[in-house]
Amino acid sequence: MSSVVDATKNDALLVSDIATRSFIESHGHSAPAADIAFYVSQHYSPAIFESELLNTKNNYNIIYHNGIAAGYSNIIFNSPCPNCDTGPVAKLDRIYLLQEFYGLQLGHELFEYNINLAKQQHQKGIWLYTWKENERAIKFYIKMGFIITGSHDFKISATHSNPNHLMLRLFQ
Repeated sequence: MSSVVDATKNDALLVSDIATRSFIESHGHSAPAADIAFYVSQHYSPAIFESELLNTKNNYNIIYHNGIAAGYSNIIFNSPCPNCDTGPVAKLDRIYLLQEFYGLQLGHELFEYNINLAKQQHQKGIWLYTWKENERAIKFYIKMGFIITGSHDFKISATHSNPNHLMLRLFQ
């Protein structure tokens, strides 16, 4: 059984742990270990997440499976899509699922939860960035109706960036 709940500042340590683990699982081989460690230290500390969880523009959610936190997401409403003239759209800023929960449709459930949130906020679509070598994610997003509309360099450290796709899904 799974459930999605709103995250609060009290979840900062939990979200930090999921973020660190899932980022290393999916991107750990994309850059030198020192660069990955630098990125994680700069972006996934509990203090950073506590601040982000208090920021009202962020909408963090945690998905649980059988009472265990399996992943999380953050959606930002009214976040203009680069090079897209689409009206109000939401940015799916993060959607992370721990590898041990792959194959249980939890990523799909969390994604659909975010789509429903965006529609409730009268967004015309949703956009995101995803690493060009993350074939699993790209296939998932295309299956969910996204198209590639551009690219973006995702800065891991001062000396390393990963090429990302800019992907967009408009609602009917």
